[in-house]
Parts: sequence; structure tokens; C-alpha cells
Amino acid sequence: MSISHQNQKKEKQLDKQNFPHKSVLVQEVLEYLDLKPNGVYLDVTFGAGGHTRAILESEPTSEVVAVDWDKESLETYGPPLQEEFPDRLKLVWGNFSLLYKLAKKEKFGPFDGILADFGTSQMQITQGAGFSVYRDTPLDMRMSPAHQKTTAAQILKDASEDELREIFWRYGQEKFTKQIARAIVEQRRKNKIQTTLQLAKLVEQVVPKSSRQKIHPATRIFQALRICVNKELDNITSFLSAAVHLLKPEGRLVCISFHSLEDGLVKEFFADRAALGDLKIVTPKVVVARKEELEQNLSARSAKLRAAQLVKR
Repeated sequence: MSISHQNQKKEKQLDKQNFPHKSVLVQEVLEYLDLKPNGVYLDVTFGAGGHTRAILESEPTSEVVAVDWDKESLETYGPPLQEEFPDRLKLVWGNFSLLYKLAKKEKFGPFDGILADFGTSQMQITQGAGFSVYRDTPLDMRMSPAHQKTTAAQILKDASEDELREIFWRYGQEKFTKQIARAIVEQRRKNKIQTTLQLAKLVEQVVPKSSRQKIHPATRIFQALRICVNKELDNITSFLSAAVHLLKPEGRLVCISFHSLEDGLVKEFFADRAALGDLKIVTPKVVVARKEELEQNLSARSAKLRAAQLVKR
């Protein structure tokens, strides 16, 4: 590794350490995981370690296996936590969609509780390439380049107009899907769309000012591309199926979603498994952030928590 590349990596890590990321619904996570003395828990979305820390601090005899596919997050936030909890925390780099394979490889499980926070961290949005409509960066959008090959720029270059419309509507529920897809196809005939600013400005030109809401007009397009690039919905489906088999009897599965597509998958999965008698739903209604948390953390406004418990047989 070159010295310049090492310096860039160190700068990124320092930026992450200085960025005040707040985990959402922490108290609710602890409540619905129903922590037990000597319990072993799995956090498949470690991020900055907020939920993992809360578990370790709340139950002094607990152990946590923490997984994340963002290697930089693990390398930045993992070591300090391991120093505090040397015998109670295990860090694993990997994609939660491959949870079954990870469990076999790392020989972990079963667990008293499993947590997944499907939200994109503010650190990724503000520092990662391609995520923010407000920063001019390459249209990458891969949360973990080691796990994904296709970038957002490649999708915009290769997808047909119909395919773009499908992506924007399915994953972004964008009202002006047809017009935006057509504008992209016309624009790429002249010049490649390779940066966030290019795409954001193009969408701004298409969406009528009279139809704009509080969010940037390109927000849903960026969301749709991010979900498509990272196969986020497929990953969630794979994770849910594997997670059930890694729970101890009466173990809890807690999931935090940030938009209706994610929440719909979790809700439907829990309902299907409850009908089969495998799971008992412990959140009859979706759990949202309390007023006190919303006043301190705007990121929590879209957070939705659902929990289910493995039925003891």
C-alpha cells in the first residue's frame, strides 16, 4: 500500500471518529431484545457500534458478535470497544445476507437475540462516494466495494429506459419516473453521467418546482439506485431466513427499517412465520421513536422497529 493511500485511509478513519453518529431506538432495542444474564447476542449491522455498546453496557454478563460489511467501520470503531470489553465482543467482517455461511465459517450461534438495523448510516451518506445529493463525488454507491461490483454510474450507463423506470419506481416510488428515465437516456447519448452533481442537477431540471417537497428532488432516485446497487431488499430476505435458524428457543429477532419497502419485508416475514407457528410477534404495532429522541436525533424520524420471538418447541 502506498504512503499516500495510507494517509487517505487514516484521514477517512479520523473523519469517521469525529462524525457524531447516533444509533436510533437504542432503548427500544434493549427492551425488545429482552437481555438475559450471560446472554449471547448478534448485531449484524455494527456500524459505529452504538447498539453493540448499549447491549454490553446494559447487561454486564452478555457477549456480542458484531458483523458489518463496511471494513473501515469495523477497523475504526471495533478496536476501542474490544479494549473495553476484551472477552465479550467478537468482530466479524461480512455481509449479513450471507449470515448462514458466516455462521458456519466463524462457528458462532445460536443466539439469545439478533439485531439488524437496515438504515444507511449518516457517515456513509456524507463520506461515501455517490450517496449524497449535496456532495459532488463519483456515482459509486457501493456500501462495500469488496462485496459489489456494479456501481450506480454503470447502471445509468447500461440500463435501458424501461429498466431505469422499473428501478426508480420499485425502489424509490418516484412520481416522475418516466420523465427522469427518459432524460437520463437522452443525456448519456451526449455525455456519461458519472458524478452525483450531474445526476442531481439533471433530476432538478426534470421535476417541476411546483411538485417539489422538503427533500431534494433527486433523493428518491438516489435511494433507488443505492438499493439496486447494494441489493438491499434481497439481502434482507436472505438475512431473515437465516436469522431464524440461529436463534435459541425464545430468542428474539429485532429489525429496524427506514422505509416502507424494508418494513414491508419484515412485517410479511414475521406474519408468515407466525402463521406457521415458528415465531411469535412481540410488537403488534410498529415501534417508532419517542418524542425525546426525535428532538435529539432527526435520523430517528423514519425508523421503524419490529420484533419477534422464536417459539419454544
